Amino acid sequence: MLGPESDAKLKTTDGRFYIEASEEKSETIESVLSRLTGISGWAKTAACPKTIEDVLHACIKEGRKLSNMGVKTFKIEARRTDKSFPVNSYEICCQAGDAVCETIGGLKVDIHNPQDIIKVEIREKAYVYSGSKKGLGGLPAGSAGRGLLLLSGGIDSPVAGFLMACRGMNIDAIHFHAYPYTSLEAKQKVMRLAGITGSYCMGIRLYILNFIKVQMRIKERAPPPWTTILLRMAMMEAAEKTADKTKSKCLITGESLSQVASQTIENLNCTQSRIKLPVLRPLIGFSKEDIILKAKKIGTFETSIEPYEDCCVLFTPPHPVLHGNVTEANTIYETLELEPLIDEALQNQELVK
Repeated sequence: MLGPESDAKLKTTDGRFYIEASEEKSETIESVLSRLTGISGWAKTAACPKTIEDVLHACIKEGRKLSNMGVKTFKIEARRTDKSFPVNSYEICCQAGDAVCETIGGLKVDIHNPQDIIKVEIREKAYVYSGSKKGLGGLPAGSAGRGLLLLSGGIDSPVAGFLMACRGMNIDAIHFHAYPYTSLEAKQKVMRLAGITGSYCMGIRLYILNFIKVQMRIKERAPPPWTTILLRMAMMEAAEKTADKTKSKCLITGESLSQVASQTIENLNCTQSRIKLPVLRPLIGFSKEDIILKAKKIGTFETSIEPYEDCCVLFTPPHPVLHGNVTEANTIYETLELEPLIDEALQNQELVK
């Protein structure tokens, strides 16, 4: 994600990753780290020789930086992985705390509730840092396989993709549009959402399908209350065929139980009834308020609320079925003869990386 142009070098040791780069690249690197799943946190770190004098000098320098930021209280935490270092962890804390307080007026030690912590790690070198940032946690990208996200232009599906990325899943995405009934701006909006979502999972491949022929067939032949469920069934079929092509092991949706008519438990059973792949719904128990808060946090909310309608909204019936029966849904679906139209949409799909 950093790329060769960043001049960053990555080094790994037991329990730590080190990124070495010039100071002017630090903002870019921290931006990447803030979106990287599988890490608990990071900090800008000063490395120094393994002598107690150098460690104390580095702690004083770090303390001065905290003081300039308005910090009034601190504590020292030390970890001595290299047991050959002649000063143990407790003594490092005592000596470093005294050195900082004696040198920098206005800074006091508070071991119970400090405003910041100066940390010392004695490894192959001595490392001193403060201002640790919390990472996303979760599992490293790709460690949990690959899933295909049904990505609309709404608030929910990007959040669902983000949550599965945090569980270590590589994400591909599929989007259904209905041009010319939906605008090209709506398509571009989804591409931007895919870009933001992809920044959390080492990039994303977005498959875009024009589904207008499928939708028109459903609108022309199906009972109006069933149109949304039947469209979702067709989308699931197309998504499963795409997942087979991309080696995805599951589908991912932004559905939340009973949030809208198509998301009652009966209708969810209908929409997935024609496919074999598991459907993961990480938002199933979330309230809309919870989802919006998460969307704002990951940076997708403002794009999601841009006023471009997706294909589902345009063909929503005034009185949809609320508790569909799976057998009835499939009986109607089979009369529509949608498979050739789905295959045609798949053959003409657009891939955006």
